[in-house]
Amino acid sequence: MKSTPSCSPVLRSRSAAPRRAGTGASLLLLLALAACGGGGGDSGTESGSGGSTVSESTLSGVAAVGAPLGGAQISVIDAQGKTLGQATAHPVEGSYSLKLSGSLSAPLMVQARGVDASGQPQLLHSSVPKAAQAMVAHVTPLTQAVTALALGAEPAGVFAKGSESASTLAGLAQSVAAADFLKTLIKAQFTDLKITDTSKFDLLAEAGFAANKGSHDLLLESLRVGLGRSAQGASELQLANKFLPGAPYEVRIDLALARAELAKTSGAAPANAITSTLKATTSATGVLPNLGQIDELGVALNKLIAQGADAATLQAYAGLASYDKHNGRSKAELATLLAGYASKNWQLGRFYVLGCADDTVSQGNCNRVLVSAPVSDSSGTVVDQFSDALSYNKSAATGVPKWGLIGNGKRLEFRVQPLAWLSLEADGSTSSGLSAGNPSQGVQLLVQAQTAAGTALLDKATVQTPGGFSIPLAYCQQRWLCISPTAGASSAVSSGPVADTLLQPAILGWLGSADTLRNAKYLASFTLGGTTEIQPTWLRHELSSTAPAASRFPVLDGVSASAVLSASSLQAGASLAWSTWAKANPDLRLSLVRTVLVLAGSAGTRVQEFRPAAAVGGSTLSLPAGAYTLPTGSGSAQAYELWLRAQDGAGRIYDTRYRVQP
Repeated sequence: MKSTPSCSPVLRSRSAAPRRAGTGASLLLLLALAACGGGGGDSGTESGSGGSTVSESTLSGVAAVGAPLGGAQISVIDAQGKTLGQATAHPVEGSYSLKLSGSLSAPLMVQARGVDASGQPQLLHSSVPKAAQAMVAHVTPLTQAVTALALGAEPAGVFAKGSESASTLAGLAQSVAAADFLKTLIKAQFTDLKITDTSKFDLLAEAGFAANKGSHDLLLESLRVGLGRSAQGASELQLANKFLPGAPYEVRIDLALARAELAKTSGAAPANAITSTLKATTSATGVLPNLGQIDELGVALNKLIAQGADAATLQAYAGLASYDKHNGRSKAELATLLAGYASKNWQLGRFYVLGCADDTVSQGNCNRVLVSAPVSDSSGTVVDQFSDALSYNKSAATGVPKWGLIGNGKRLEFRVQPLAWLSLEADGSTSSGLSAGNPSQGVQLLVQAQTAAGTALLDKATVQTPGGFSIPLAYCQQRWLCISPTAGASSAVSSGPVADTLLQPAILGWLGSADTLRNAKYLASFTLGGTTEIQPTWLRHELSSTAPAASRFPVLDGVSASAVLSASSLQAGASLAWSTWAKANPDLRLSLVRTVLVLAGSAGTRVQEFRPAAAVGGSTLSLPAGAYTLPTGSGSAQAYELWLRAQDGAGRIYDTRYRVQP
């Protein structure tokens, strides 16, 4: 898989080289082309330890994950770790362009920090193997994979260390070879998209690429790309067909071995770094060829919104004709939601494919495609994330989008997710005496207990773990059922948003190692409307063998022994900030703040939730007055808590609890 880089004539800015007469310049250009075999990609002005160098250059590209990564912060470093410039991606298209300052040494490394259409943070990387005056570097999950293969390590850590990473950054010179290797691992998707000549398909710098559901964009939509650790602790690239619900990563590649093979001057065999039995991802033939038309539905809905359509008009729209339900949301409720967008003139951005809502998928065909889309106001500010499921109808009437809203068909929401938590005192010091450890982690069971309006949906359920044990849950006046200490109980007392729902291996003997693996299958059993149902879901990400480092958990700026958190000050309204933590953890986003009143006796808890804006780099939230107001007739408060929730792009959750003083 080793590729031989091509070369091109030296490119210099006018300030870097004197102008010559036209005929002399033409002769020099012809000689340079001849020396390069007619052309190529090495546009450096001189050779350096990290590759070619150039001055006064520009860099452009598109940041996308299938849908545009609008508003992403773009940063660039060169082979010596020197910062070259920053830019902000276009809020709708995800495109960017910036002039790089001063002389630079290739290869370059590009970072995009953004928030995707589902509200998940994304920290992605790309590379420019050779310098030129005009360079292109798209930043996508696939360029992230290429960069990781070339570096032999997770890119975020390399980028963060800058000049300390110079020896590692040199590996980016092998990015083209890494991209060629990656193409062999995703060949089924190329076939599905009818891309026959992959040698001409440039994952890093394809001309004309846009996040508009073209072939390159659909390639991103069809794959799940992750970075993780093997059972032996080695860093690895993980790839899978995105439309297989509950399936583990199909292809795993040891990053250190891949880099070693790619660096060989002869006999390179990067396939030796594949540690999985499967050597390529499986096909999504049944759904990929039609996905290019998916945004037509969003365009049609935006037209209705712009016309000020009411709920009745939207409910009668042909694009909702086959709508069933989505986590208990009815067609009427969906129409009301969309009518609310219309009343505010909020519109949908491009759809982003999340996966498949089908419990099983046959022959690469997904009937219910899970999607999310950003919802923005007329200024372009993202104000909401819309999520649902779509289906394809090839027989749709003329003028009606072939993709329509259908919902996931579930009568309630059920998910399990990895969650780690840290407990702090009001002065920011670490709490002691916690039996499960601090920090600690576990598997959170979320079985929907209330409708969107707060009406009780069901009073009890059981969740079966992959190990065969069943966990009883009961209604506790909260959005989710609470884990119940009493089998068969239909009511329980809430003790807090995490304690209510978290299974912790450190204190629960029923939870074993098989229950904490990615895609471990859990089953919820419940009776709703007189009908008994068993609903499956899968763990979104594995639990690590040890709890995350304390530095990963969100903390507030300015909290100290002389500036403690008090319920009285928070009750009056407060401005919360977490910029120091955010800067140290660019791959995480603080997505939720909770105020929790633990009520005296058996009255349970009162929880209020506040969501920071989804803006990239946002690190403040104005907490409104009244965050700790006692419910009418609830008695007195026993304790006050403030919870901060952060998450990464893989679905891992980091919660911090502050014990707030009265």
